[in-house]
Amino acid sequence: MHAPIIPAPAALPEFECGKARTKTIMSEELSPLPAAPTGRYRHYKGGEYEVIGVARHSETLEPLVLYRPLYNATGLWVRPYEMFFGELEVEGRIVRRFSPID
Repeated sequence: MHAPIIPAPAALPEFECGKARTKTIMSEELSPLPAAPTGRYRHYKGGEYEVIGVARHSETLEPLVLYRPLYNATGLWVRPYEMFFGELEVEGRIVRRFSPID
């Protein structure tokens, strides 16, 4: 038996000077989430991962990539979208952190 789907709240908590208040977020005010093709990716260190989708951080609204490693059963992970699809320098070369596997 599956748990019932609970609709997302229309308001998010916002804290100011230690006082909680409610800030209403309308769906029209949210920017669209960036696209991220689902499927298999290879980390620059060699591990393989499956991208499941893109989610939004509940407090900052930052886009996060939801993924899982394919080499062990350590569960689901999230990483900021910009970091997941970003580049870094490794041994003097610029490489993608994660590259799609065809």
